[in-house]
Amino acid sequence: MLACATIDLIAIDVTHFTDPGCPWAYSESPAFAVLQWRYGDGLRWRLVTIGLAPDAEHYVSRGYTPAQLARGYRRFRRYGMPFTTAPRRRIAATARACRAIVAVRLSAPDRAHAAFRALQFGWFTTDLVLDEDDHIRRALDRVPGIDADAVVARIDDPEVVDAYERDRAEARSAAGSATEFQGKARNTDGVVRYSAPSLVFACGDRRLEAGGFQPVGAYDVLIANLDTSLERRPPPETAAAALERFPDGLVTQEVAAVMAAANDEPDRAAAEEQLIDLVAAGDAVRVPLGDDALWLPRAAAAAGAEQRRAA
Repeated sequence: MLACATIDLIAIDVTHFTDPGCPWAYSESPAFAVLQWRYGDGLRWRLVTIGLAPDAEHYVSRGYTPAQLARGYRRFRRYGMPFTTAPRRRIAATARACRAIVAVRLSAPDRAHAAFRALQFGWFTTDLVLDEDDHIRRALDRVPGIDADAVVARIDDPEVVDAYERDRAEARSAAGSATEFQGKARNTDGVVRYSAPSLVFACGDRRLEAGGFQPVGAYDVLIANLDTSLERRPPPETAAAALERFPDGLVTQEVAAVMAAANDEPDRAAAEEQLIDLVAAGDAVRVPLGDDALWLPRAAAAAGAEQRRAA
C-alpha cells in the first residue's frame, strides 16, 4: 500500500463538516478525542462549518420550541457528553456562531477547534442564546488564545462572511457522495449537504467518507485502508496521561473513550475515579459543565487563568 507520508509530511487530511448547534456532532466528541490521541499529527484536521440555520425562524417555522429542544437533549445523554435540560428563553440559529468559528480560523487557525468546542459547550450545557453577540462572546471568553471581543467584532466582516459562504457551499456538495449513498446526507434547504458530523479522509488522490454519526471503529477502518505506515498510539494507561495531551481539557466520557483498549466500550466509572483522585491530589482541575465536568490538567488551567488576568 502507498503510504500517505510519501506524498505529504502530514499523512492524512481530514475535512470535518460540522456545526456547533448539532447534538449529533457534539455527541461524537469522544470518538474524535480517540482519533486525536491515537493518530496525533498523522491526521491534519480542517473544520468546515455547515451553517444549519441562517436565522431562528428556520426552526420556529418547523414547530421547534425551547422546551422541545431541551427535552430532546435527554436522548443524547446515552453517548456520554454533558447536557443541560434548562430551556433557553428562545430558539437560536447557528449562522453567527459558525461565522465566529470562521473568524477564529482566519486569525488563529490553531484555535479554531477550541472555539468550536467552546460554542458547543455553550450550546448544550448552558442557556446562552448563541446567535446573540454578547452570548457568543461569553462562550468564547474563557478560551485561552482567543480574543473574544475581536472575534465577535469580525462576525459581519466581509472576509469572514465570504469564507463562511465558501464553507456552506462546500458542505452542500454531497450529492452523489458515499455519504448520500449511505443515507447520511441531508437536504434541508434545497441542496444535498453533508450532515454534522461528517469526516472526509484524503490521502493523495484517494478519498474516503464517514458521513454522519459513526462508531469510532468506522473511522479506524478508513484510516487503516489509507495508510498503514501511520503511528497508531496505544491508549494511555492513566487518566493523567490522557489529560496531558489535551490542554483544553476533556469531559469524563472523552477520557474514558481515549483510555479504552482498541475500540472497546469505554469504562466511564473507572475513568471518573481516576479523575477524582487527580483533582484530590492537585494534579487536575474539575470545571462543572452541565450534568458532568470538564477536566483540565493543572498546568493548563493555571496558564489559562494567568492569560485571563493579563487580558
